[in-house]
Amino acid sequence: MPQDTPFTADPSEDFPGFPGVSAGLTAAETARIGASGLWAADGTVNADAARLGQTLATALLDPSAEDLLPAELAAHVEEVRGVARPAYHRIETTDGVRLSAFSLRQLAPGPHPLVVFPAGWTPFGWPIFLWAYTVLARKGYHVLAYTPRGLGYAGLPSTSEGLVDVAGPNDVSDGSDVVDFAIDRFAPGVIGFMGESYGSGISQLVAAHDERVSAVVALSTWGNLATSLYDHDTRHVKAVEALVDFTGGPVEERFDAANRAILDDFANNRNLDAVVAWGRRRSPEEYLSQTNEKGTPTFLSHTWHESLFPVNQVLTTFRGLRVPKRLNLWIGDHAAPEAAGLIGTRPGRADLPLVEAYAWLDHHLKGERNGVEDWDEVCNQVMFTYVTEPVLDPETGRPTGENRVVEPAVRESRADWDRVTTGVETFALTGDGAGGADGALVTGGDTAPPEGVDWRRTFVAGVDTEATAMDLPLMTTGQAEWAGNPKVYDTRKIDRRHAVAWTTGPLVAPDGEGAAGRRIRGVPRLRLAVRSTAASASLVAHLLDVAEDDTARIITHEPLNVYDLTPEQDTTVTWRLQAAAYDIPAGHRLMLVVDSKDPLYGDASVTWTQTTVGSPADEPSFLELPLG
Repeated sequence: MPQDTPFTADPSEDFPGFPGVSAGLTAAETARIGASGLWAADGTVNADAARLGQTLATALLDPSAEDLLPAELAAHVEEVRGVARPAYHRIETTDGVRLSAFSLRQLAPGPHPLVVFPAGWTPFGWPIFLWAYTVLARKGYHVLAYTPRGLGYAGLPSTSEGLVDVAGPNDVSDGSDVVDFAIDRFAPGVIGFMGESYGSGISQLVAAHDERVSAVVALSTWGNLATSLYDHDTRHVKAVEALVDFTGGPVEERFDAANRAILDDFANNRNLDAVVAWGRRRSPEEYLSQTNEKGTPTFLSHTWHESLFPVNQVLTTFRGLRVPKRLNLWIGDHAAPEAAGLIGTRPGRADLPLVEAYAWLDHHLKGERNGVEDWDEVCNQVMFTYVTEPVLDPETGRPTGENRVVEPAVRESRADWDRVTTGVETFALTGDGAGGADGALVTGGDTAPPEGVDWRRTFVAGVDTEATAMDLPLMTTGQAEWAGNPKVYDTRKIDRRHAVAWTTGPLVAPDGEGAAGRRIRGVPRLRLAVRSTAASASLVAHLLDVAEDDTARIITHEPLNVYDLTPEQDTTVTWRLQAAAYDIPAGHRLMLVVDSKDPLYGDASVTWTQTTVGSPADEPSFLELPLG
């Protein structure tokens, strides 16, 4: 087996180092990085998190650089170096592209299991999750992390050559090339793939095509890329814009002509059939039969308010898996729950989302009987059931307006997803609302109620309202949710000229449900009749939990674009909102708001036209609420 030098797999190419990693990090800085999460306030990747990873890599590769780290992290690095040898690599792929990679090879006699870790879709590449690699190494794994082709800032040693393939066939082939390299270098006993975001999708795809992969951990992932980016005839424009911005360079330099054409079609709302076909080829859901045939154990971690890869498409893929599987759903948005455990600024602290991911690997790659064999398939964190306390300014002692979580949110395990929802409650939508008043949500139990039919309500379309899914930049609202600070809506500020709303009375807890007025568990469904003075319309549905003071928190939402409308003629539409696990406290009200615009999405409404929603007698409108 070829031997690595301490710094490189190729003696002709020394580790070039990271620009700017010369000043050390203090314990206070690393604590602040851990508290700030993966996303900066402007929605970009937290550069401090990248700096921490780069500094850890430098300290591992160069023993004389340990003084760059505070004492606790320096001791951790020394322990890692005592069990594994670090190395920097350039891995050449089948078509000659060189991928930047980093490894930790176990020093003790093997064979040892190997975890391959494709980096996420960030311009910093593999260093940003360096902490996670050290944790795996201390657990006895060989680790090989790499930056997928085309990602990274020019000049960074963690940048890979080539053009971004967006989890296409080149990325799948590259994953197998990395496995070839790993087998040659490390002779592992068994191989698993683990990834966050982009790396998680690549992990699933490589496992579906390469029988040498024995287990997968996919964090903040996708199952169907097509419906992640385009669903209900609605383009998720901000998600795609964010992804393009994260590549580390302009579109012309990062993508080939074919992929640029797809991105251009998406941006200009044309040739969407081709865009969908492109997305499906990059979807683990398309290869379920291969995954199921191989029996690859698959662990998925996701969030309820996911802005890049909405949760429902992951549920569809998860339900199609016929392998040992696990789905954890958490409060927040993309990568927020896993970030602290991946970035790693707190030696000795267990971050549950990563603890369970590692336990999955330990069970399926090392054969440990650690309780994983008894896990239910699904574990849901119930939104905002955590206990928080105010954060105080250290100088004045006064509240800063932010909270911190002091008791984690409730988690519920279920044998499978089908057992998450145990019943359905259906609400009729009434036609009240003259003079700006809201309509009512009238419960009819488990059947669509007949009351509230033959009405219509009109609003002026194409103007956004206070009823938004989240604030921009993306991920910042969800990261705040995870930290204990959900977005607060003032429902009185939702402009009823540009939206319609329906509200229940104060909810009473059903027998046996304790303090919860309703326990929402699963995927809500909404039916409305729509017409417009234009030929198309957008409907963005939001479900809100409204407190006694008319402030609210969002439960879930989903947009729908409707085309080929005929003036003065109703078209009945039915669509599913994103899944939720949410307890509405007794005394609070459930509010449904429908408007026509949200900055996350490409809309079909024509500004200042009129959209009318109604409930004809033969197809009455309703909201179907899943309970559990």
